[in-house]
Amino acid sequence: DTFGFVVTARCGQDVQGDTVDHAELLWPYGSGGVMLGSYRPDAQWCREPGTAGGYVVTPDVDGLYQRVLDRKADVVMPLADTDYGAREFTVRDPEGNLWCFGDYAGEPAQ
Repeated sequence: DTFGFVVTARCGQDVQGDTVDHAELLWPYGSGGVMLGSYRPDAQWCREPGTAGGYVVTPDVDGLYQRVLDRKADVVMPLADTDYGAREFTVRDPEGNLWCFGDYAGEPAQ
């Protein structure tokens, strides 16, 4: 909710809501989303909490930044313009993973 993802699937949630085997989060500003799950040491693809990060493209980085500030998210790098022409910020989620949100959509395909 803090970042604006929309939950489209949630499987294997425990009673306390702390563990989710698989979740799918739709990113409303594009045609993609994120799939994730809680840490399971025996899972081949899983990473220790706090060791992952990602970049999410958003058309309204300023609005999203205000939203995360309003919800008291853990801002690691405040909103700023980069030397490569992007505007972005980075936050840490409750498990310690980093999420960078910005308007840099990458280089066009050749």
